[in-house]
Amino acid sequence: MLKIFQKKQIQKRVSALLKARDTSKLNDKVSTIGFLIDEDFFQDFEKLFDVSKEMGLQSKDVKVFTFMMVKKKLPSLRQNQINNKDFSWKGVIRNQNAIEFLEKQFDVLVGFYNSENDFLDLMVAQSKANFKVGFKEVDSRFFDLILSVNPLNINDFKRELIKYLRVLNKIK
Repeated sequence: MLKIFQKKQIQKRVSALLKARDTSKLNDKVSTIGFLIDEDFFQDFEKLFDVSKEMGLQSKDVKVFTFMMVKKKLPSLRQNQINNKDFSWKGVIRNQNAIEFLEKQFDVLVGFYNSENDFLDLMVAQSKANFKVGFKEVDSRFFDLILSVNPLNINDFKRELIKYLRVLNKIK
């Protein structure tokens, strides 16, 4: 019962965030990029740093934050990780590292997940990123650019992302 109520609260919060989104910096050039990843779906984060290098970005300009539905019992030193227990029943994030990640004004945020996930949707909607990229399997209301490739095929993802960012004059 609580999960159903939490889902409704998250959806209500997402709708409000989408209505209040500031799109004034949508056309800014790319100098920072953030990746919001479903860790159950994708774990090879180093490949994402390679993608950003091809875009002309340095490692310091790239941030990766991951989500896991259920926290593993093993201790983790990773600070850039959130799980479903870090969300209140009202859909409020209680993880300070996640809040800082979402408050950062990335030029591009890539939602690296390909299935419905209320928690990741909320995070994308709450993000202050200027331009948001997602995949066709996810609700298109959250993203400015939808890529129609398999996200697990990094070469296709990299090629398409760079192609469209060049077309949009966001990178050289």
